Amino acid sequence: MMEKFAEAGGATLTIKVPDPELYNGIDSDSVSRATKAAAHARRGYAKYTRNHEISWCLIKAPTKAWANKVFADIPEEDRINVMWETIFKMNRVDGGDAVQNWREHLDTLNTMSDLLNKKNYKSLHYRAPGTDLKIELVHNHIWGGGGSENKQGVYTVANMPTEEVFTMPKRSGVNGYVSSTMPLNLNGQLVDQMRITFKDGQVVAFTAASGEEHLKNLFATDEGARYLGEVALVPHDSPISNLNRIFYNTGIDENASCHLAVGSAYPFNMKDGTTMSNEELLKHECNVSLTHVDFMIGSAELDIDGELQDGTIEPVFRKGNWAF
Repeated sequence: MMEKFAEAGGATLTIKVPDPELYNGIDSDSVSRATKAAAHARRGYAKYTRNHEISWCLIKAPTKAWANKVFADIPEEDRINVMWETIFKMNRVDGGDAVQNWREHLDTLNTMSDLLNKKNYKSLHYRAPGTDLKIELVHNHIWGGGGSENKQGVYTVANMPTEEVFTMPKRSGVNGYVSSTMPLNLNGQLVDQMRITFKDGQVVAFTAASGEEHLKNLFATDEGARYLGEVALVPHDSPISNLNRIFYNTGIDENASCHLAVGSAYPFNMKDGTTMSNEELLKHECNVSLTHVDFMIGSAELDIDGELQDGTIEPVFRKGNWAF
């Protein structure tokens, strides 16, 4: 069905709000097999979204289970309404002209993407408690953020809310270790306090205070699941982060924090990437996988240095926020 929509040039709007505790007590291997089977089934449709061939958007809406998890500290009868109010706020529709609010926000993200594209960093070096990670960026990488035109020439914003600017890491160019700063809702299973070690791009060791077996199954999805596919920058002093609340939903939590993603990269984050086959993408150091899972690493203690093409090192983030 989804492939037929895409083939006809249609647009898709997905409302996705997984219950953070949906699969509690269910065997992790079973969940992993189901998730992998679904990813196989979606491969055809995923090509349209990964290559930005159609307009598509992913949004969140309250459910009782989700609101109960996020707002357990307020009276139960108020939780759904508070969740709606929070979603309106983080999507800039809680006051004034919402469309104009979004235009101004998208202009800000596009300005930052343009600046980073002009910088053309060779690599980024992350340092924070539990993190010392160097990420090389793929040759001819492109920073994106907010929205952009699809192949039909239609401007579209794929994620709402969105606070990130992001690009493509070099598949074999990631070395060091990184620690998560928020719990990860991994297909209805929570993984917390992760520490992941990379060597020449590949995950070579990992631990988690809880949910480690879920993390193990994620990395076993396919070969590409052990490599990075996205690097995204979000200032700690930003609207969702300033709510000081964990939402147990990656689509929201990733917009409160700098994050990385293991699994498939977005081909449009590399010059001519959308014209390449999977084999060509791999040859150009773009990761290919059935999965794409973001995990949060940002905090008020995160520093990031950028290495320019001439070897010059300059600050990009200091204490969790932009250094320029």
